[in-house]
Amino acid sequence: MANNRKPNQLIHEKSPYLLQHAYQPVDWYPWGKEAFEKAKRENKPLLVSIGYSTCHWCHVMARETFEDEEVANILNERFVAVKVDREERPDIDSIYMKVCQMLTGQGGWPLHVFITPDQKPFYAGTYFPKESRFGRPGFVDVLLQLSQIYHHEQEKIEKTTTRIVEAIHQKANRNKKGELKSSVLHQAFHQLSNLFDPIYGGFGQAPKFPTPHMLQFLLKYYVWTKDEHALYMVNKTLMQLRKGGIWDHIGFGFSRYSTDPMWLVPHFEKMLYDNALLLYTFSEAYQLTKNPQYQRIAEQIITFIGRDMQHESGAFFSAIDADSDGEEGKFYVWTKQEIIEILGQELGETFCHVYGITEDGNFEGKNIPNLIFTNKEKLAKYNQKSLKDLEWKLEQARKLLLEKRSQRPFPLVDDKVLTGWNALMIAALAKAGAAFDQESYIQMAKRALDFIEHRLIVDGRVMVRYRDGEVKQKAFIDEYAYLLWAYIEMYEGTFDITYLHKSKQLVKKMMDLFWDQESGGFFFTGTDCETMLVKEKEIYDGALPSGNSVAAFSFLKLSRLTGNIDLYKRVQGMYSVFKEEVEQNPIGHTFFLQTILMEQFPPKEVVIIGSKHCNKRKKLLKQIQQAYTVNLFSLVVEDPKDLEQVAEFAKHYRPINEKTTVFICENFACQQPTTNIEEVRTFLNV
Repeated sequence: MANNRKPNQLIHEKSPYLLQHAYQPVDWYPWGKEAFEKAKRENKPLLVSIGYSTCHWCHVMARETFEDEEVANILNERFVAVKVDREERPDIDSIYMKVCQMLTGQGGWPLHVFITPDQKPFYAGTYFPKESRFGRPGFVDVLLQLSQIYHHEQEKIEKTTTRIVEAIHQKANRNKKGELKSSVLHQAFHQLSNLFDPIYGGFGQAPKFPTPHMLQFLLKYYVWTKDEHALYMVNKTLMQLRKGGIWDHIGFGFSRYSTDPMWLVPHFEKMLYDNALLLYTFSEAYQLTKNPQYQRIAEQIITFIGRDMQHESGAFFSAIDADSDGEEGKFYVWTKQEIIEILGQELGETFCHVYGITEDGNFEGKNIPNLIFTNKEKLAKYNQKSLKDLEWKLEQARKLLLEKRSQRPFPLVDDKVLTGWNALMIAALAKAGAAFDQESYIQMAKRALDFIEHRLIVDGRVMVRYRDGEVKQKAFIDEYAYLLWAYIEMYEGTFDITYLHKSKQLVKKMMDLFWDQESGGFFFTGTDCETMLVKEKEIYDGALPSGNSVAAFSFLKLSRLTGNIDLYKRVQGMYSVFKEEVEQNPIGHTFFLQTILMEQFPPKEVVIIGSKHCNKRKKLLKQIQQAYTVNLFSLVVEDPKDLEQVAEFAKHYRPINEKTTVFICENFACQQPTTNIEEVRTFLNV
């Protein structure tokens, strides 16, 4: 890999992405004081190149451009080159991505921004070929022109940087306060309906993303309005996702996105966060519909994660690359001949017929297994077999193919442990454990959470990344919000009040580090973080829900569980501060809108006091966990003294005659306590 080259400054880093570039002829530096001091000392602009280890076009540009001696010589002579792993430094990525979108109208990775030694940007772009092609300027030309302008047209550079920085500040401070009305929920629903693909599910055309938080929004919207189309959009999308090539039919797990409307050809990288959010969504959809296929898919996601993305410590890796041996998708695709050779003629032909495998192929002459045009019921009937028998045969075939595939070179695994993405998987596993009554999923979540608490919280401060014994980078609001969500899901999955204590402690840290005391809402970076060009507040729900959205969702839940009025007021303040942005683009904020949706239901708050050995109590709690409830908040303790620390309003509650006792409050009015568990079940509709 090194080709006897001398390593550059990235050799001392732990990030897999940065290490991929450590032996290139470009004299790369990590983001930091050394690079900026060099730029000032030598009066050079900086190239900031931002990407991540499983980014296909990052690999392409690395091979074509940064391995090239001519490019390296120009960069080393005229610039200071800085590499950034966006998954370790989302703060840098977020600001400069906005710059790129502002200047070019588009964004993506690899992201390239040219900045002055005081970090002010003056030019940006994404992928650059070495020479001009695809309608894109060649990187060599760009470097030479920008170097010329920087040294000979300083006034132009200063005007450009001033204009860009002013625009960034304006964008960051644009929020006008006001009342965010529930009509925005209907607007989001209608926008999703207009974008919905009635044939293949999902929203929009290509590239097509699973967008799990849009589906989560629609589930709650359906429960609120009883609009059948909301539920139909969810069911159609989830089933089509499972049929498409975006789902790995041999080894399980979802790829990042589809390059076509029918979910056939994915971009083959698999991300921890996508699979976490989809696991959560399939689990919620199961709670509501009881569709056994949703349970099966959720279980298969967990199988994949445990097999391919879990460290022996219990923590989860970040991603699996799309490429192996330099070819995108090579690990996942098959020829028909290969399958016949592995499975034999009869089983092979059946498998090929079911999974759309042909001589011509559906991806560069090879085949991505899929069920898009397959009806298994009709096929079983045609072959005079039961569906159960067909499914059994296909499962045997899948296992044989998985075994054979495991002998291929495995794609690169980005094995860094990210706190935020691990927290999302913990939340999803806790949800699945509750929905399917599977203690093993809860234990899987506990192991990962234990890793975070022992390795990624240093002196009370949450950190971003762990790899090879090194912990790096103070965490941002996203990590804190996702971890809070994980604690709440762990509480609801176990009813262990310890998680509520931890939630309350984490909330205090969030408020101290990130809360905007003047306007409300959470800044992306903490008060103890590196100062960037601007302090941002992000509310947009993209591939990942924003930290503010998840914080609002979690704060509302905690306020209902604990009776903390201050948390409720903070949520109301967030509605106000983000009103303008949410109203301008409702479907860009569907995780945030779920919090508003929760408020449309009269809350049911339940306090349950009783021994964990009481069978009626156990049964009631399982039924609560397995039900889809938007407005039910259950506080469960054995010892009533435990209530004093987490819920002031319930500190005087006591069990009746030492029996399991339930206190129910609805619409802010409390009923008399009862020991009649069946009556409680009927009232709660679980």
